[in-house]
Amino acid sequence: MSLENRIILVTGAGSGLGRAVACAAAAAGAQVFLLGSRQKPLEETDDLIRRAGGEAGIVPLNLETELQRVPEVAKALFERFGRLDVLINAAAMVGPRTPLAVHCPADWDAVFRVNVSAPFFLTRELLPLLKKSPAGRVIQVVCREGLEPAPFRGAYGASKAALWQMTRTWAQEIAHGTVRMSAVDPGPMATALRAKVFPGENPATLPTPESVAGRFLELASATFRDAHGELLQYK
Repeated sequence: MSLENRIILVTGAGSGLGRAVACAAAAAGAQVFLLGSRQKPLEETDDLIRRAGGEAGIVPLNLETELQRVPEVAKALFERFGRLDVLINAAAMVGPRTPLAVHCPADWDAVFRVNVSAPFFLTRELLPLLKKSPAGRVIQVVCREGLEPAPFRGAYGASKAALWQMTRTWAQEIAHGTVRMSAVDPGPMATALRAKVFPGENPATLPTPESVAGRFLELASATFRDAHGELLQYK
């Protein structure tokens, strides 16, 4: 799958699925921008991409505490490229494993800032740039916890449910435009995020993020325009 000349912004690119998708997109020819909260992991992802012959840019931004800087990201991309082709919102926060009845409000707010507010503000601010692409695409990463009850992971599940509902609503609102928007549930993966949710699980029994990343490339290509307002689920 060629992503030649595609400009792609990936959040959560310092580790896990975000890193794997960013590396796969760069290997397919895309100009990738790596957004994440910590500089060092982003540099490690950048090193992986450059060693493989790709190109990347680093965008250090904490989605929990620095959402007010999102317009700066949009401005920088506009000044450099005049457009954005793909936004992949892969960053996520699990929050504490606890019953809802005793969930700390501050922790609840933090989970919703990263999992819902950040994709909302990024999509809103970058949508004008995506409209300048001949084939703009937004990909929101959701999961099963947002589709069915997740005891003791209530904030995470509720936030992913909200993200899926937001995606469906936004897709209807832009249905007659040029930008396509969809959600992907990549299924269980051996990531640090999943280890927090299922601490007793053997990661060796799960697919790696790298083996899953290719599922995002078709959606990110300029030629694939079918999925809009849909949830693509994988086991």
